[in-house]
Amino acid sequence: MKPKFATIETWQQAELLMQPAFIRLIDNLRKQLDSSTWRGTYQDVQIWADDISDETKARVLQLRQQLETASPEQTAEIEAELSQMPSPYPGYELHLEKDDRQIKVDLWELCYRICFRSPMLDEHPVDIDTHLIDETGDVDWNQLEEKTKQIVEQVFATLPE
Repeated sequence: MKPKFATIETWQQAELLMQPAFIRLIDNLRKQLDSSTWRGTYQDVQIWADDISDETKARVLQLRQQLETASPEQTAEIEAELSQMPSPYPGYELHLEKDDRQIKVDLWELCYRICFRSPMLDEHPVDIDTHLIDETGDVDWNQLEEKTKQIVEQVFATLPE
């Protein structure tokens, strides 16, 4: 689910925090994995809005495959059709494995938990955790590191034994 922003200021604050939060998240996950019995791999995934039909998803994927070998004339036609269709947005998952257990962790969801004060709800705009922004309007790296570390520790604490 994509976050909704009430104001341009909230969007700008999220833009300021998301990349540093993602970097800190990956680093903290690596540290936890280094001392864990779980193995982890990262995967890019495509995330579709809930109301997109399987037929539409299949058509978009089919058109994207056709683009790879299309002539210039066909490319223009395919791109025109694709421009009228919904597109997935990129997602990133951490796939954890231990023995016969497999767990998927949505990395964007974790970033949202780091950057926002409360969980995202469909109908409500997000509130930025302004404790992560210092008095000059820049990222407070110490606060960001601490919150990221706590969230990553919570993820690993909830994994099955």
